[in-house]
Amino acid sequence: MNALCGRKASMKDVFQIKNLVNGFARKGEMLPVSLNQMYERLRDFQVFVDAKDRIVACGALKVVWTDLGEIRSLAVKNSYRKKGLGKKIVTLLLQEAAEMGMERVFVLTYVPEFFESLDFKRIPKTRLPRKIWGDCINCPKFPRCDEVPLMKELL
Repeated sequence: MNALCGRKASMKDVFQIKNLVNGFARKGEMLPVSLNQMYERLRDFQVFVDAKDRIVACGALKVVWTDLGEIRSLAVKNSYRKKGLGKKIVTLLLQEAAEMGMERVFVLTYVPEFFESLDFKRIPKTRLPRKIWGDCINCPKFPRCDEVPLMKELL
């Protein structure tokens, strides 16, 4: 793991990020992303790459509203799990959110314990009306979402 490098995603990363995220989506561990969504969201992504420039971890920060962001598509390649990369990506995304002036960041996840270990707190979905009507309305799991919402206050 010595040769890993964290950076903003670039155009050459689109297919690798999509494949990493959708590998977990096929197992029901996260929601899938389409190629179109990847191009639309590419600027939101941070990645970690190995010495051969292969994506081993990724995560995105979406601006939801003036004071609110969302961490999404957090994925770490199986062979790199339990080595702190998820925490590093979330830390980078939270730092970016704070630099942008966001006051709160939320996540919808199937792994709430991971985010709770990073001081996110569980919240009711009713605290996320913009998310529900902006993204969730188009999700195949709507209205029976089984992800757990959590929030972290930054200020």
